[in-house]
Amino acid sequence: MRIIKANEFKLAREVEYGTPEQNKTVSDILERVRTEGDAAVLRFTESFDKVKLEAGQLRVTEQEITAAYDRVEPRFIEALRRAAANIRSFHEKQKRNSWMDVQPDGTTLGQIIRPLRRVGLYVPGGKAAYPSSVLMNAIPAQVAGVPEIVMVTPASTGGKEGIDPYILVAAAEAGIREMYRVGGAQAVAALAYGTETIPPVDKIVGPGNIYVALAKRYVYGVVDIDSIAGPSEILVLADDSADPSYIAADLLSQAEHDEMASAILVTTSRPLAEAVLAEVETQLATLPRKEIAEKSIRERGAILLADSEVEAVATSNRLAPEHLELLVREPFGWLGRIENAGAIFLGPYSSEPVGDYFAGPNHILPTNGTARFSSPLSVDDFLKKSSVIHYSKEALLRDGEDIMTLAKHEGLDAHARAIQVRLEKEGERT
Repeated sequence: MRIIKANEFKLAREVEYGTPEQNKTVSDILERVRTEGDAAVLRFTESFDKVKLEAGQLRVTEQEITAAYDRVEPRFIEALRRAAANIRSFHEKQKRNSWMDVQPDGTTLGQIIRPLRRVGLYVPGGKAAYPSSVLMNAIPAQVAGVPEIVMVTPASTGGKEGIDPYILVAAAEAGIREMYRVGGAQAVAALAYGTETIPPVDKIVGPGNIYVALAKRYVYGVVDIDSIAGPSEILVLADDSADPSYIAADLLSQAEHDEMASAILVTTSRPLAEAVLAEVETQLATLPRKEIAEKSIRERGAILLADSEVEAVATSNRLAPEHLELLVREPFGWLGRIENAGAIFLGPYSSEPVGDYFAGPNHILPTNGTARFSSPLSVDDFLKKSSVIHYSKEALLRDGEDIMTLAKHEGLDAHARAIQVRLEKEGERT
């Protein structure tokens, strides 16, 4: 980790488009599943996950879900339930209503808001199997009113014992009863196109490896997707009142995610910068995931010295971090100047893991600088909107000529004629 001037720093970010070989592999998998259904899903599951299944074994049984509760400690279930209650309470406040505007001339304009019918949640396996993300994906969909939420996860999520019981319990606590033991690009294909066993969905959410990300990119348009997630990021804006040990711990909390994660401190205080640098080294020495965090800190971490608060805030807005912590004397006084951030954590007791796990706001956030134009996962992501237009005769007679003028300007004479025939018919009646 190095200390450099804020105006000299550029964070290397790349959108992952995959290699030609990876793209061809994904394209082939998608086409095979689209045309062959379950047979292709089973073949790829055996090839990539080393798990041989029959079609009847793809769906997780109620008995397996019940048994998973016996393999999970009660303390975890209690914490999970409290977190779920907080997440649900927060997202309930995001609900929106349909509306109608009836105007004096009898015209009615409005918007109908409906939930998506069926949503697929992808849960990765291996070291990236996070029960908390199951809650963050499923609960907003539930609050939106999605009637069918289905989960897919690799057959080997939990190693030799099969699907991780913590994932199964989290899904059950979130109200998901339809679960399938399939992962990778073949799972995305099954959700998008449907198979004999897995009905198709309207939207796919949830992170995965490069093959999952590429598959989601390919099927977008057949179904909707949430986003293509990049590496995790944290930026801490701090003044000389901040505790160096808090900052170091929070930077490392993101660095341990992934070697490609970025952890950045922006401050106007050189003494604080030097104290944090030393504290990072001290805490890193005893971190269980030291190897991952150390590579992240060395290659993508930085401490940026700004000449002023204005430059510090401008640097943060330029980087548009996924997570932003304001460890300053008056964090609410800084809040209005923040333009780009996925989630904003105010004050010394609002450490980033508070939001990751428990507070209630969604932890599925825009990465790779996309907080400049996108938002956290929310109830809105599981809704669709239909416009409603009821024009009265009075309104059409009043506006018809204007409508025809615009249509004729664009060379769409049939559009104009659709209005003209009505105006002429009404003229004949008067």
